[in-house]
Amino acid sequence: MVRVFWWLLVGLTACEGPAADTDKDVEEVPPDETVWECVLAEGDSPDFAQQLGCQGDYDILSSEPADASIPGATSVKTVIDRVDGNALYFQNSKRYCIHWDFASSHLSGDGLPPVPAMDQFNETEYYSPDRRFILGAVSYYSGPAKWVYEISPYDTADAEMIATAYRLIRDASWMGEELYFHPTSVAVEAVALSLPEDVKIVSTDDLYAGVDYQPLNLGTTTGLLRFYADGELDGSYTPYRELVVLDSVPNDISIVAGIITSQFQTPLAHINVLSVNRGTPNMGLRSAQENPELVALEGKWVELSVGAFDWSIREITEVEADAWWDANKPEPLTVQPMNLAVSDLRDVGEMLDLDAMPLGEAISASIPAFGAKATNYGALADAAALGEPIPVQPGFGIPMYYYDQFMTDNGLWDRIHAIVSQPEWDDPTFRSEQLEAFKEEMRAAPMRPEVVAMIVAKAAAVFPGENARFRSSTNAEDLGAFTGAGLYNSETGHPDIAGDQRDSIEWAVKKVWSQVWNPRAYEEREYYSMNHFDVGMGLLVHANFPEEEANGVALTNNPYDTTGLEPAFYVNGQEGSEDVVAPEPGVLSDAWLHYYYSPGQPIVYIQHSSLLPEGETVLTTDEAYELAVALDAIHRFFQEPYGDDGWYALDVEWKFDDKATPGTPTLYIKQARPYPGWSSDTSLACTEG
Repeated sequence: MVRVFWWLLVGLTACEGPAADTDKDVEEVPPDETVWECVLAEGDSPDFAQQLGCQGDYDILSSEPADASIPGATSVKTVIDRVDGNALYFQNSKRYCIHWDFASSHLSGDGLPPVPAMDQFNETEYYSPDRRFILGAVSYYSGPAKWVYEISPYDTADAEMIATAYRLIRDASWMGEELYFHPTSVAVEAVALSLPEDVKIVSTDDLYAGVDYQPLNLGTTTGLLRFYADGELDGSYTPYRELVVLDSVPNDISIVAGIITSQFQTPLAHINVLSVNRGTPNMGLRSAQENPELVALEGKWVELSVGAFDWSIREITEVEADAWWDANKPEPLTVQPMNLAVSDLRDVGEMLDLDAMPLGEAISASIPAFGAKATNYGALADAAALGEPIPVQPGFGIPMYYYDQFMTDNGLWDRIHAIVSQPEWDDPTFRSEQLEAFKEEMRAAPMRPEVVAMIVAKAAAVFPGENARFRSSTNAEDLGAFTGAGLYNSETGHPDIAGDQRDSIEWAVKKVWSQVWNPRAYEEREYYSMNHFDVGMGLLVHANFPEEEANGVALTNNPYDTTGLEPAFYVNGQEGSEDVVAPEPGVLSDAWLHYYYSPGQPIVYIQHSSLLPEGETVLTTDEAYELAVALDAIHRFFQEPYGDDGWYALDVEWKFDDKATPGTPTLYIKQARPYPGWSSDTSLACTEG
């Protein structure tokens, strides 16, 4: 079955270290060169080594790094003991996940100063100028084939410490002059400007440019291999048993067996969020459509494996593919039927009854009436009312009562039952055509005038003089691994436009209601065997912000952190209202990790916006910090209903807009929903503790 695994690692091909040349006498070796030999034997598993004599030594000690935001890395942690004559240790990073584990076990007592408890160790050994240890790691990035020395992005080591560590490691390792120093954050980049010339530097951009393979969602799948050009799949139906090779990253895609894109994706790109939601193997591979191995299998049934370090594909028979599908099709998901007893238009701050029940129960009780999006927004409003720094707009929810009333008044329930009962319904093209036609019937049907008047009056009371943004909120979202991301669209209604003319309140409401029957939404629900007639559409309504200064999405946890030892927020941001999760082809957003819980709270940029001049960022440092404060509050507030003992995160939409504060953009949180999460399981991970 598919495992969700972020864009962490690419294939590191293990190879033997260079053996000593036994035919050459020592006297023939120039005095300034060293003959390197392995210091560890195959099968050894020591706690540390003080020299790396070959690739084999490195392989024995290396693990998946705790925080691998650049694809393609293994790592050996290093410790230099300054009170013991700069003694160098390459710690077994499979056994000792963090520096403190090793130092406290091997470098405490017996004539050496005691190593303090971990919290005190962390406060001094990464930040104090008088620290005892210089802590770092030797990493190998297989894409650009680069050996690098790195320190943590929040480490405040000065140039002298970095140069000392670099030289010691360079001189004690067989890679020698092939070793580079890689600054891991903006702060470390500033320190690197003062490094001496013999410390060779490689940038994050240079490392990333050398990566060819990008695993996003690990797993194995089978399907019919098909190639598609730019834009062919956007908004169109694709058979779910196809495994697609794309020349670019589409904004949208129907359910498919697997995805390979020639362009790399960000973890929060819409199709990757969909892949996580669906459990679809997903990978980036530069020049995928010209890859000889893929080209030779076009149009054939194949098995694709997307792994942490490499990928593989092989031809199989249709019978094998069918058998795999029968064994791996998703478990059915149950939808809580609509609660039609609730008919009031409810302010977001009154969506949940937190006086009567805990947050998790209150959310579950509200979703059948108002849908998941409105419910979660109501929880954000409750958090803000309790003093949490979560800025939300005033708004209200329209319950599913009025969707059902509209469907019943116009005979639309009977109509859709008749449509799906037709003998041609099994044909996906026929289904799509019929559903699009049914949506037009919904848009043409009238709403009760008194309901429209009630919505207009409520909007005028909650956000007077503003246009209303109607956002979809179904009870078929946030169901375990099924988020419903991207299945429904939002619309803006203008209260001064009469009747059901385009952009009127009635037009906007009906258009969002009709999204329940989007062909894509139907196919996704069908894939999970949901009961379509239990699905209803509530609405979240707030003022429209047409000209945002910046917008983006974020995860309230670090998707690159395989251990939980490097907590951070992962953020994508773009200037103005330009789409972040579904951008135009070739448009990149800012992407960064904010180590909010580390001293100094460093920001590490992984990618920069293609819409801004070099050196500029979408958010200022102050704005990024303001966003991080809100993300922290959201993460803590939703821990009870959505968190557990493992990794969890909220998927948050945000924007900065100066409509209320001209010239000074203000942060607003637009949405928060549980992210399906991920797990990792690789042989190189730190496993022994």
